[in-house]
Amino acid sequence: QVQLVESGGGLVQAGGSLRLSCAASGRTFSIYTMGWFRQGPGKEREFVAAVSRVGNRTSYADSVKGRFSVSRDNARNTVSLQMSSLKPEDTAVYYCAADRIFRIFPQRVSDAYEYWGQGTQVTVSP
Repeated sequence: QVQLVESGGGLVQAGGSLRLSCAASGRTFSIYTMGWFRQGPGKEREFVAAVSRVGNRTSYADSVKGRFSVSRDNARNTVSLQMSSLKPEDTAVYYCAADRIFRIFPQRVSDAYEYWGQGTQVTVSP
């Protein structure tokens, strides 16, 4: 089993920045791709970003490309999401996810991820 715990969410004004972190514990050696998803009010959960096992490959949703940056530190079992130029439409609960199966990168569907954190709220005010 793998446990994921997100942190770093909060309230920020439009144009501001936040950095989310996700700490993994348990059988972390079994993790391949790590991903970030979000679910806004009244919306479906959507893909935000993913990073490959060794951190050399990343993928982003078009809506965040150029504004968000995902990174991974396997020595510390953490993955981060640096968010800049935030917009009110980025308001959502952000989830960290882990895939324990070796698949083609990137995986942008939530069904590809077996482990999920509890989520952290990000609110962007106009």
